[in-house]
Amino acid sequence: MSRKISRRKFLESGSKGLMAAAVIPYFLNTNITKAFMMKGNAMKLQDYYNHFGVSEKILQEVITQALSHGGDYCDLYFQHKITNNIGLEDKAVNRAYSNIAFGVGIRVLKGDQTGYSFTEEITPKAMKLAAQTAANIADSTKKVGPVKLKLNSTPDYYPIQTPWEQVSIDKKIPYLQQINDKVFAQDTRVIKSNINFYNDTSYILIVTSEGNVSYDYQPMGQISVSVNAEQNGKREQNYFDLSGRRGIEFFTPASIDRLAKEAVRRTVALFEAVKPQAGEMEVVLAAGSSGILLHEAIGHGMEADFNRKNVSIFADKINKPVAENFVSIVDDATNPNIRGSINVDDEGNATEKTFMVENGILRSYLHDRISAQYYKVKPTGSGRRESFRHFPQPRMRNTYMLPGPHKKDEIIASVKKGIYAESFTNGQVFIGAGDFTFYVKSGFLIEEGKLTKPIKDVNIIGNGPKVLKDIVMVADDLEMAEGGWTCGKNGQGVPVSMGLPTVKVSKINVGGVKA
Repeated sequence: MSRKISRRKFLESGSKGLMAAAVIPYFLNTNITKAFMMKGNAMKLQDYYNHFGVSEKILQEVITQALSHGGDYCDLYFQHKITNNIGLEDKAVNRAYSNIAFGVGIRVLKGDQTGYSFTEEITPKAMKLAAQTAANIADSTKKVGPVKLKLNSTPDYYPIQTPWEQVSIDKKIPYLQQINDKVFAQDTRVIKSNINFYNDTSYILIVTSEGNVSYDYQPMGQISVSVNAEQNGKREQNYFDLSGRRGIEFFTPASIDRLAKEAVRRTVALFEAVKPQAGEMEVVLAAGSSGILLHEAIGHGMEADFNRKNVSIFADKINKPVAENFVSIVDDATNPNIRGSINVDDEGNATEKTFMVENGILRSYLHDRISAQYYKVKPTGSGRRESFRHFPQPRMRNTYMLPGPHKKDEIIASVKKGIYAESFTNGQVFIGAGDFTFYVKSGFLIEEGKLTKPIKDVNIIGNGPKVLKDIVMVADDLEMAEGGWTCGKNGQGVPVSMGLPTVKVSKINVGGVKA
């Protein structure tokens, strides 16, 4: 980006709407930026320096300013994020818009206290002013010399063939039209479809006062399909979506076909759905997206900030048993092309596969820099932030349970009366105690060891740590969720995924109809 661009022109260009969705946004039409964005994930460090209009000397000066009041550490987080969204409703494309975020966030740490400031104007003057604001978390004076900067090498967990910046709107619309046609061809009861095509790309550059420099190119694609159907005056609605750190090549004819078929299947199944009797019963969690219960009811309690502050029920459970010995839970940033994967975390730390529970024993929390220093361990690469406007905090990435010793059919056959929960929505969790409520969007009754009628309008109510202890069977059929999950915490949202093998919980309260 040219550093001479005015704030007014930046804002005007960010509102170009359809034009921005179809081509490179107007405010980025510089020769350097065009060349940069066409490289996709082939960019090098100097490309990032050129793109953000910085040099090693400027970065050193900003770091010096940030630590001028006696801060222990600082980092600079540069981000350029381009978001495009197209929607089809009532068989016609009726919306398309873009959003552009560009700026730098500057964080200063003094002990466990954080000073944070950001600016959307990346000039030496603006960055030094933001650094001065963040520096005020400390209250002494310190002269800091230039920091020698060194590039950290990072892996590539989400290779793609075509950067989204090279995909114009006219290449996306046919996907929406194909899905729409397939949806209506599936079932005559379908009366409406709503299809959304979303993609974004983030270019990030992270520089720390310890001299570490990291950069990353982060793509994301998602198609979601919502279907309404009517039968004998009764209407039902359901949806299905696919998402990941992928390019447009992910949306193959097979995935297009699957999006339409699964969205319709889930919707029309609700016409035959019943409400189970309320009460405590065995619950089988289906492999895949029912891992949201694992994420919400258990995963948040293992984020280190909640434990450092003694909020989580797991705060005193390190190296203690929390589940049966065939239960192992990881949070993993390294799954290829999965939505929650990251090559480097938002503090510039290397990412990893973190074993939170290993053979039933709680082994680790998810750490950012602050909690790692408190617990005297290494960061787990879990420091994440929504954007340059936000400071990082310990967050999940891809949270899942490893396969166990049982079979899916064996698990279902072991249940005399219970429910099979296939997908969830509208969950609510209280992190401290681990209490949760989830709405089961799709599932089935289990009667005498067999899946029978579909169910709907069902809540399950329980306690995460207790459910963890009540897991009595784990199958060998691990699946990762494929949908567009975004995790919220303290006002920030970040992309995540989760996974689960088929799992049997011996007892959970099910809210259905009274006997």
